[in-house]
Amino acid sequence: MSSLLLLAAALQTAPIDWDALAPLPWRAPPIVTPDMQSFVKREVRLRKCATPRPGEIAVAVAVLIDESGNVRTSVPRAINCPSVEQYAAALVPGLARGNLLPRPGATEQWYRTTLTFTWTQ
Repeated sequence: MSSLLLLAAALQTAPIDWDALAPLPWRAPPIVTPDMQSFVKREVRLRKCATPRPGEIAVAVAVLIDESGNVRTSVPRAINCPSVEQYAAALVPGLARGNLLPRPGATEQWYRTTLTFTWTQ
């Protein structure tokens, strides 16, 4: 197993120091579309996920960026709503494609980002 896979596996089983991760260097903040919001709203209601505020849920995602600026893997922070966690982690690579600031001379590095989904009750 490669060291990358071992690190990803460790991040999924060991506590992540989310505050120690640098923010993902977005060129522009990602746009969460109405369709994305609707999907999350349905999942929250269907799965009876608790939300800190009515009509809003946020998912932190740890993201490994390679030397070329591509997402290698993304790991969601547990919020007791697995389908929404997995959805957010799956969205990040697409939202990051072509939307990250250049990192000249950079090596692989872990970052964090948060996707916030909102909807009307």
